[in-house]
Amino acid sequence: MDFKLNDEQRMLEETVGRLVRDTYTFDARNKILESDQGFSADMWNQFAELGLLGVPFSEEAGGFNGGGPELMVVAEGFGRGLVVEPYLATVVLSGTLIDKLGNDAQKEQWVAAIIGGETRFALAAYEPQGRYDHTVVDTSAKKDGDGYVLSGEKAVVLHGDSADQLVVIARTAGNAGDRDGLSAFIVPADADGVTRKGYATIDGLRAAEITLSNVKVDGDALLGEEGQAIDALEATLDLALITLCAEASGAMEVACDQTLDYIKERQQFGVPIGKFQALQHRMVEMRMELEKVRSITMLAACSLDAPADLRKKRISAAKAQVGKSGRKVAEEAIQLFGGMGMMEETPVSHYAKRIVMIDHWFGDREYHLGVLETLIDVDDHAA
Repeated sequence: MDFKLNDEQRMLEETVGRLVRDTYTFDARNKILESDQGFSADMWNQFAELGLLGVPFSEEAGGFNGGGPELMVVAEGFGRGLVVEPYLATVVLSGTLIDKLGNDAQKEQWVAAIIGGETRFALAAYEPQGRYDHTVVDTSAKKDGDGYVLSGEKAVVLHGDSADQLVVIARTAGNAGDRDGLSAFIVPADADGVTRKGYATIDGLRAAEITLSNVKVDGDALLGEEGQAIDALEATLDLALITLCAEASGAMEVACDQTLDYIKERQQFGVPIGKFQALQHRMVEMRMELEKVRSITMLAACSLDAPADLRKKRISAAKAQVGKSGRKVAEEAIQLFGGMGMMEETPVSHYAKRIVMIDHWFGDREYHLGVLETLIDVDDHAA
């Protein structure tokens, strides 16, 4: 398998890298975090102008026609800058699901709005009692004439407090935990009956608890066939996991670089502490953990067209590796920085928090090790 970037992917990497280096400095990010929305509308517009919001969409829709490797390139770049804009929530989670399930009219309306930066979305999929299980859905969507009435609660909806539209996963049949009977609906975030409680997460992002109380939507709010959203939802979540793993890789790279720079400068007993062999060994271990994550994420990103079980196996393996290696890098960075590594003014502390929190989005290490146990007999050569 060839992991080298092609010309288009290299151009994309250079575009994202230049954007992050030139405009997304640590001080600039701190100012963005202090804003009411928790992200920059100007930066979002720059993403649109550079075509970054269209990466996973077809050229016919005005996109880049990218897949896992292209999203990996973008996410790694965003990880290096600790970008806080709702790219994952809008483009990867919501946009991809709309693109997979929507009819021509829905895709023409909403995918175009996402690519142009005009509309921000959030995927309301998980519920308090379900933890990481996306099939544990009690939110109901009951037929009401030509439309539906939605009621239920959604937990930790990424960027749900600032989204213009929500993609809500609701049950039109079956019971919580059933794979069949799940449907996806586009719901205006300001619709009657929608209540959002937003908050900041510890890694600088935003999330919301969302309650839907007898929210009425028209029939054209339904994406795809009623009760048949599970396959598209899981494919979308797999793409989101690849994006998160790649973001972790970018953040881990910067954490390693900043730690190395620090131990070259910090002196003890009249010499830089980087000259101590024990610390050199620890730096090597950090780099090894980074390469583990980067390699397995590349494999996962290139496996989107593999059979479903094999795809899930490789993606869960990557996410589990991020949970283990990411924590190792974050903890080592903090320890080698000493007290400075705990201060908000020190960039590495923010990288450490983001790396650790990525483990908890869409299933932590223990959850994905459990997934691997169920798929352990899948033949890697089936692809």
